[in-house]
Amino acid sequence: MNSIPIPIAIHLVAPPPALGIGAFMLARPKGTPIHKALGRVWVILIGIVSISTIWIQAIRDGEGYSFIHLLSDWTLFAVTMGFIAIRRGQVRRHRSWMIGTFIGLVVAGLFTLAPGRIIPTYLFG
Repeated sequence: MNSIPIPIAIHLVAPPPALGIGAFMLARPKGTPIHKALGRVWVILIGIVSISTIWIQAIRDGEGYSFIHLLSDWTLFAVTMGFIAIRRGQVRRHRSWMIGTFIGLVVAGLFTLAPGRIIPTYLFG
């Protein structure tokens, strides 16, 4: 098999720690220094996952962008809104945006692993 293109490699590496950090943060007390620090890391990882999709379309034999790319745009919007909400002290709104984004990450990960998709080809051959 050929080497993994850099955008796909990035897209493969960032989600697992984002899933782990997100699950950890959901199970732990909120508002603590560790929650805030890991939250920043999580937002960066989610940004990396979403932004890396920009270059993945070029690998799809010139097919261009798909509806999946709209989900990447939505994800960047959602984490931005969650960040803005917490900066404004809107804890409930922050929680909703971030939990929704985490659920989206889980669902997207499941669909990404579906047969016929490019990611499983690199993961499982």
